[in-house]
Amino acid sequence: MPTRTSEATWNGDLESGNGSMTVGDGAYEGPFSFESRFEDGQGTNPEELIAAAHAGCYSMALSNMLADAGHAPESVHTTAEVHLEMGKDGPGISNIDLTTEADVPDLSEQDFQETARKAKENCPVSQVLAGAEISLNARLKSSATV
Repeated sequence: MPTRTSEATWNGDLESGNGSMTVGDGAYEGPFSFESRFEDGQGTNPEELIAAAHAGCYSMALSNMLADAGHAPESVHTTAEVHLEMGKDGPGISNIDLTTEADVPDLSEQDFQETARKAKENCPVSQVLAGAEISLNARLKSSATV
């Protein structure tokens, strides 16, 4: 399997400095700053990129597990909210809230919830972020006909 690479450059001190991030070979390139990370400034921040990675990984994992069980989804949409909070040792990611909605024909709510929970536990990004509390709110869009 390939190794994925992204990079970041930071110029100056924490509060008045600025930086730029590049994802992969330039699929995304953009600025980040103290304001974009700790306030409401323009640009991105590491937590948004973690959220995007987690939402993407979880959606793929859930889709794969559903298909492997014979219930290929028509769609899976996931939002990840990464909470950056100030702790006694400085800022840290305390928890991540995953919200997913899947359109899956002919699947019971119970089977969907079980698969959604397993996907949360087995998604590689969830595993690497296991130091944070990860919650899941999963909604099955299609009504079951089984």
